[in-house]
Amino acid sequence: MFEKTLLSNLVFNEDFTRKTLPFIKPGFFRNRDEVTLFNIISDFVVKYNNLPTKEAIEIELSNDKTLTEDEFKNTKLLLNSLQHEEVEQQWLLDTTEKFCKDRAVYNAVLQGIKIIDGKDKKHTPEAIPSILSEALGVSFDRHIGHDYLNQADDRFEYYHRTEARLKFDLSYFNRITKGGLPPKTLNIALAGTGVGKSLFMCHVASSVISEGKNVLYITLEMAEERIAERIDANLLDVTIDDLYEMPKEIYDNKTSKMQNKTNGQLIIKEYPTASAHAGHFKSLLDELALKKAFKPDLIFIDYLNICTSSRFKGGNINSYTMVKSIAEELRGLAVQYNVPIVSATQTTRTGYLSSDVGLEDTSESFGLPATADFMFALISNEELEELGQIKVKQLKNRYNDPAVNRAFIIGVDRSKMRLYDVEQSAQQIVDSNQESKEKIEKPSGPQSAEVYDKFSDFKIWRKIK
Repeated sequence: MFEKTLLSNLVFNEDFTRKTLPFIKPGFFRNRDEVTLFNIISDFVVKYNNLPTKEAIEIELSNDKTLTEDEFKNTKLLLNSLQHEEVEQQWLLDTTEKFCKDRAVYNAVLQGIKIIDGKDKKHTPEAIPSILSEALGVSFDRHIGHDYLNQADDRFEYYHRTEARLKFDLSYFNRITKGGLPPKTLNIALAGTGVGKSLFMCHVASSVISEGKNVLYITLEMAEERIAERIDANLLDVTIDDLYEMPKEIYDNKTSKMQNKTNGQLIIKEYPTASAHAGHFKSLLDELALKKAFKPDLIFIDYLNICTSSRFKGGNINSYTMVKSIAEELRGLAVQYNVPIVSATQTTRTGYLSSDVGLEDTSESFGLPATADFMFALISNEELEELGQIKVKQLKNRYNDPAVNRAFIIGVDRSKMRLYDVEQSAQQIVDSNQESKEKIEKPSGPQSAEVYDKFSDFKIWRKIK
């Protein structure tokens, strides 16, 4: 029985105990004597920062007045049977991790049955997917922090590592994100009604699909067909009105050409407004992986404020807590599935009328910008509408300095649901702090130009031929 091996190593193997004890729970053991013994060992290690001897455990056992005479005898017999064993350490760690995961899943299933039978009054059936997901996520995370002095080489490697990012087809967005969206992030577009939240997400989805990437588009606002219609207009290069007038032969020809150009897949899933949360999205992702072998490179959620939270069920929950909870759960989803998530939120009434939107104009909850990794505003007015343009303003940016390229202009073709780069001459924005493009001129003539290296501490001169 592995439980006996586990308890023996918790008593006699200090390295094993320090690596595994934080992840082992009393509920993982089946028998009362095992639970009693584990609790005594765990309490001793936590209190004295050392392993207990069998004698110390026996004394603590004798002081436990909650045990019956039979329970005391059984626990003492188990204690006396523990002995030091020489086992392969990696096997022991792997087997212990599997034991913990199996027991966590078993306990989660039992809890799910209790919830269904109405014996668990604290949870509703909607909590079952989250309970099972948490159990399936049990693992030994042995990383206990970055050792600054001894891991300098690791930092240097990190500084020079090329991080996988999903690139935009809009140059300024690539500039402000250092080349695109990294995985495990939550990215938010802030805009008023009708400015272009869904348009932005549909355009980016289209560009990502064109690059051969997979996209999951979750909509809680518009029908699946409406989202597909917008992406069709973008990818087929036709207006939305033309889609309804187009003969079937021409439509088939255009879609066939598009399919030949890209291997990217798009799944659009509709949920009723205010009915779905991160738990539903996890179930969807797992089902897509199982039934279609589909793994998204990017997830869109249209949009965050009309999701619901898996932790709070309405009632007297204030909007700050609710929206912050939704944002935290979606960011957790991005981390768990190693993808960037893009969503949107509404401006307040004041923000809708403003030509200079700020974080304070986020509707319902300031907890959203506190959680998001990247947040930007999409701003429109009559003048910009006439020019076919949208102003973008950075609000929060964990990827780059938000003070650089604070604001910029992009073009918009609403008939084809497209965004595009505009000429630099159109970037006439007060206080935008736009960076100028660096120009590197080749030296004229056959001679070499000597350039002083920017790392002046090294006093290196190098030649550029």
